[in-house]
Amino acid sequence: MSATHHPAPLPRWRSLLFVPAHVERFIARAHERGADGIILDLEDAVPAEQKPAARAGLAQAVAGIGSNGTAVLVRVNRGLRALAADLEAAVVPGLAGLVLPKVEDGGFVREVSAAVAELELERGLAPGTVRLLLQIETPAALFALPAIAGADPRTVAMMLGPEDFCAALGAVPGPASLLGPNLAVLAAARAAGLLPMGFVGSIGEFDDLAAFRATIGEARRLGFRGALAVHPTQVAIMNEVFAPDAAEVAWARRVMAGDAEARASGRGAFQIDGRMVDPPVVRRAAEILALSGEAAPPAA
Repeated sequence: MSATHHPAPLPRWRSLLFVPAHVERFIARAHERGADGIILDLEDAVPAEQKPAARAGLAQAVAGIGSNGTAVLVRVNRGLRALAADLEAAVVPGLAGLVLPKVEDGGFVREVSAAVAELELERGLAPGTVRLLLQIETPAALFALPAIAGADPRTVAMMLGPEDFCAALGAVPGPASLLGPNLAVLAAARAAGLLPMGFVGSIGEFDDLAAFRATIGEARRLGFRGALAVHPTQVAIMNEVFAPDAAEVAWARRVMAGDAEARASGRGAFQIDGRMVDPPVVRRAAEILALSGEAAPPAA
């Protein structure tokens, strides 16, 4: 499927921090963690008997966390009865998105999107306000990635869920088991115009921050542009490493200036620092400027 048209620009989510939706002390401080977004988790982090109370507090939690501009998402459950209850509780003013776990086919994404559209209409929210982040967590989903990624224009991001995926695969989370599926999800996300999120490793490993920084650095070099965090110490590393540094921004500015000059003189390629620059390099420079929040000059 070809790239999907999105009603609004993709969000800049370098770091999305999971917070259990039933733990009030975590929710109260969530907006202080520095994450680009907070994911209020109704799924794995909440025991079954506490899910109703967690749903009841969602509207207040969304409003409180979002008061300083932090994006607020909710991860819902996969089972139909729980999912229906989650959607009724979660689609409230201030909600930026829903995280859908264990997505295996595009039809499911469209069904959720249709339900969200009804709730937006009923509750006076602008159509398309609530975006979708899809988690790929089963081997079966790998065979439907293009259809999943392009299923619905509400979708803005996709990522591999490393722990669930490896459990379903019968594998131990690590580079050997995760590199291939991560790259498959990355390619499908890019092909559909989605924000590719994730890294090659276990999401639960945060005790060695130097190793985690190296893992995030490798994720950015592979093409990922953000990831999900389970501990506040991971957030600052993600925010820093998934953003271009000053040297990258300076290089990108030189490339874009050189490209403008080359096009003005009818040339398709030029040199910077003894290296050939052609359209793919220019596209990479433009993305670096976009990631830094600096608009690239329009192409001729």
